[in-house]
Amino acid sequence: MPRIGSKRFTESYILAQLLAQQTLRQTGRAPIVLQGLGNTAIVYQALRAGSIDLYPEYVGTIALEILKSPNPMSLEQMRAPLAALGLGVDIPFGFNDGYALAMRASDADRLGIRTLSDLSRHPELRLGLSSEFIGRADGWGGLARRYGLPQKPTGLDHGLAYDAIQKHQVDVIDIYTTDAKIDVLGLRTLVDDQGYFPRYDAVVLYRLDVPARFPAAWAAMRTLAGTIDERAMIAMNARAELDGVPFDVIARDRLAAPDATPGAGDTESYGFWRKLTGPDLGRLAWQHLMLVSVAVGIAVVVAVPAGVFVYSRRRLRAIVLGMTGLLQTVPSLAMLAVLISLTGRIGAVPALAALTLYALLPVMRNTCAGLDEVSPGMRMAATALGMTAAQRMTLVELPLARATIVAGVRTASAIAIGTATIAAFIGAGGFGERIVTGLALNDRQMLLAGALPAAAMALISELLFELLEWRLRRSSGKAGPAHA
Repeated sequence: MPRIGSKRFTESYILAQLLAQQTLRQTGRAPIVLQGLGNTAIVYQALRAGSIDLYPEYVGTIALEILKSPNPMSLEQMRAPLAALGLGVDIPFGFNDGYALAMRASDADRLGIRTLSDLSRHPELRLGLSSEFIGRADGWGGLARRYGLPQKPTGLDHGLAYDAIQKHQVDVIDIYTTDAKIDVLGLRTLVDDQGYFPRYDAVVLYRLDVPARFPAAWAAMRTLAGTIDERAMIAMNARAELDGVPFDVIARDRLAAPDATPGAGDTESYGFWRKLTGPDLGRLAWQHLMLVSVAVGIAVVVAVPAGVFVYSRRRLRAIVLGMTGLLQTVPSLAMLAVLISLTGRIGAVPALAALTLYALLPVMRNTCAGLDEVSPGMRMAATALGMTAAQRMTLVELPLARATIVAGVRTASAIAIGTATIAAFIGAGGFGERIVTGLALNDRQMLLAGALPAAAMALISELLFELLEWRLRRSSGKAGPAHA
């Protein structure tokens, strides 16, 4: 079955689920959905690399961001240049979700601001814009030049922008015109009086071989063309953002009763406990555990022998530990971006590579520290018994350093459990999947539903390592704590 991706905002999650649920309804088989993969650059790269087969996109984004066209393009105009990239575009859903700027309606009335041209006369206003919008070809740079806007925007996650403007932390934010919170929070959408923004009709961007590889699934998904208007999309977004209804439930309800008033029959409560104990808990726990276990296991296999090798070579030891220490300073998302570029993939492979690199330093450092703790007398005694250097290391030094090495593995595991939550940004799963969704919805309960299980896993890990280190200290006759 095809692998469907989505970006990290409410509407993209819902559209991906609509494609998946419609396929399941008509074929009896569920596609794989890799949700919340980040911005256009990451999802598009995943599509080109074959990590996903299709994802919901917008014609304005395809024209300006992907095809680098200075002008809007129709679907027919896009097909030839996309085909040269091995891609196709189809399934226009039936609605336009454009970019716009919005501010509190009360402030707009007080300052007499109705259009984007009016905004240029108020340099004192604080703009909080999403990082993607600031960097897009059709985003802030061109908009500021077109309207002569003097403000200096601050980068802000789209999911947090509505909270920020409600709390008067910013005055103007970028919005999608089908966002559910525009009217609820009393915001005024500023008129694009010079026609800067193109149309952003929602479509599906796919690999050209998808219709041939998955004919039944593709035929099912194509039945969604022209079935969703702006009103319906706003209502579905509202169910997710205001009522906390899961994306798959929204999609199923829409497909089961497309003409029903969305949310009219909602009686179920989607509170914190239900989000915490949701049906995805077991899957996410297993994914998180596997990411951490495999990454730390690889780090141990690499770092312990490397620590033994560089231990007696002081200059090389300083260089190697310095290089692994340098890796710790690289931000997680930057590391993932580099690894995606190097591997040409998203998902578990770059996530495991990143977690392994972060786990190397504590294991290698503690291996060297543990060997440092072995007394010269023990080494001399082993040599006097006729042991070779390899035998002395294997039978004497490493067993004596074992507790300290385990303490390094303990530290590496704690780092990996926390860092693994970032892996969800590239489709590797784990508890970070809930955190990413919570950020997209600005849903604190969903954030906690991801953070608390991760914290519980870290606590269980600490307890297990504490028990293991106690047993090692007891067996080796040490009373003091192991070197961390």
